[in-house]
Amino acid sequence: MSPKFNPQEYTPRVTGAPLTRDFRIYLSLGDKMISPWHDIPLFADERESVLNMVVEIPRWENVKLEIAKDEFLTPLRQDIIDDKLRIIPNIFPHKGYPWNYGSLPQTYSDPSHVHPLTSLPGDSAPLNVCELAGEVDKPGQIKQVKALGAFAVLENGKTDWKIVVVDIQNPISEKINGMSDIEKHMPGYVETMLEWFRVYKIPDHGETGRNEIGMGGRIEGREFTHDLLKASHKSWKKVLTEPTMETKVSMADVRIEDNNLAAQIPKQPKDEAAQKAIFDSSMANKCHYITPNWPITAQCPERAMEV
Repeated sequence: MSPKFNPQEYTPRVTGAPLTRDFRIYLSLGDKMISPWHDIPLFADERESVLNMVVEIPRWENVKLEIAKDEFLTPLRQDIIDDKLRIIPNIFPHKGYPWNYGSLPQTYSDPSHVHPLTSLPGDSAPLNVCELAGEVDKPGQIKQVKALGAFAVLENGKTDWKIVVVDIQNPISEKINGMSDIEKHMPGYVETMLEWFRVYKIPDHGETGRNEIGMGGRIEGREFTHDLLKASHKSWKKVLTEPTMETKVSMADVRIEDNNLAAQIPKQPKDEAAQKAIFDSSMANKCHYITPNWPITAQCPERAMEV
């Protein structure tokens, strides 16, 4: 059964200048603005076998973008910490994120729920997703993927779930239907992914930044992942209905007479220099030599790069 949802109908709309506080990527459907978190369906087909992924950070990029869940229409924005753009360090031999990274719409990791396998609560955010090597995506792109597995990164006392997926348009997706298939066709990739998430914060925070992979470093399979998706989708529904859960309005919440949203979306500032966050370009170019024992076959075979 082919997906009933067409991601090509959605268009990213950029406001503000890159590397500034005001940079945003909104989504539109025709002439209407929509929320990438609330208005894109999680499942793209009736069998719930295909997911919609919101791309936040393309493979090999360093500047961290994320869904602004506390803003009107929840656009993508650049993460700023202490008045500086958050830059993901280059962990040799990788540059930035080694995979396309994003989130799953209509999901929420509930901070009031302590997961029995991690003994920690959710991180108050949509589920993150790592898409195996395919085309290099663009921020704000909606792509259709199938879930292969899930693992938990334990950060700051929270459970940060990572869903491993493959683009259904990538020819290798016909051969990869679970985590064991990744090791068969892309040897070393899975362990590289786990090690990267363990160490990627060390350049900024030293050894205190070393993350733990939950469940003893285990990656759960498709059945567990599907149950996790369903549970997080249920938690997202609570976001929309319970006043104690954090949320902002999406297109479905806007009155008909307010459908012209142009005045509500920030414009690019006149004094662009005044709005610039501090951007240290050296951080985006510097390599950090932390892990000496990456799997020697960790880079993707050429066939996995086909799209």
